[in-house]
Amino acid sequence: MTIAISGTTGITLDGQFNSASSMGFKNRIINGAMVIAQRGTSAVTTDGGFPVDRFRFFYGNDGAYSAQQSTTAPAGFVNSIQFTTTTADASLGSTQQMVLNQQIEGFNCADLGWGTANAQPVTLSFWVRSSLTGTFGGSLRNNAQDRSYPFTYTIASANTWTQASVTIAGDTTGTWLTNNSTGISVCFGLGVGSTYSGTAGAWAGSDYRSATGAVSVIGTLNATFYITGVQLEKGSTATSFDYRPYGAELVLCQRYCFALVSNGENNSTFGGFWRFATGKLVIPISFPVTMRTSPTTTIPSGNNSWSVEDGDNPYTGTPTLERATPYNVMVNIPKTSNPSFASGYALAAHMFSASGTVCLLASAEL
Repeated sequence: MTIAISGTTGITLDGQFNSASSMGFKNRIINGAMVIAQRGTSAVTTDGGFPVDRFRFFYGNDGAYSAQQSTTAPAGFVNSIQFTTTTADASLGSTQQMVLNQQIEGFNCADLGWGTANAQPVTLSFWVRSSLTGTFGGSLRNNAQDRSYPFTYTIASANTWTQASVTIAGDTTGTWLTNNSTGISVCFGLGVGSTYSGTAGAWAGSDYRSATGAVSVIGTLNATFYITGVQLEKGSTATSFDYRPYGAELVLCQRYCFALVSNGENNSTFGGFWRFATGKLVIPISFPVTMRTSPTTTIPSGNNSWSVEDGDNPYTGTPTLERATPYNVMVNIPKTSNPSFASGYALAAHMFSASGTVCLLASAEL
């Protein structure tokens, strides 16, 4: 990069800094450094499990896995996703799969112009480590799952961090959404059957989630796979990872998932607003950011001890949730009688759960 200062033309920037991928929201992947895990750091083992925010496993095979946020990471990173095969499926059926995926919202990739003659290239880069070696695979797909680009990368040394990158020409055909639905789906295949595996290096009118012949991590018992530093950017060159402040990354994640977390019994005051309604107390919980769409809201099992009190007179009940919008949700505590609250006190809503417990989860994931 060069900077020229002129009395007539002002400041001129030339070089990489002035490229389209170097300013603004360079990395279209959210939480690519795997630092945010609002749902907790316990291992996930089922289809649809999120080991960290925005990254989900699609699991449909005869094996079993465990995945979680890890502190094993390459220089410059603190966290990664760790995947371990706990039951191997060495012979996948044609439609079976083990895929790590992030779906990028259409608003965040609309400028790529995919599906038009002006489609822009992108470069996907990431750090990986595995107990296995060889050629691994993945893909980029559209929302309709009728356009995909399988790709490959190589891990040459076992249990050694490797940085990989692949440049992909923008797709000039197909339908690529530019709204709040899935714009681009990024897949990392850890074992994918023949129906969903295709020839690497070219766009196809099929639903491919990995490349033909790629290593199957789910096929080897106790095999491990780590990934971090995932970045998808406009252009044909992989640039340095786009580190965002932790708070900024958290806010980006909260558009898709918000976890209301207890910080200890009798110490989790989170609201001072309530009103009576027929048969219930109603506590509005506002989300910190506008969510992508009206979320699915749940109170995890066993984390349902809530109360409303004035400092002297707690009223505790098992809550239910209703009227979720992208902005808030109502928590209802059933009442069998009208509780008495002393005058002169501020009403407060509390959760009574162990520190770190997720007491309310709102999900607007793609």
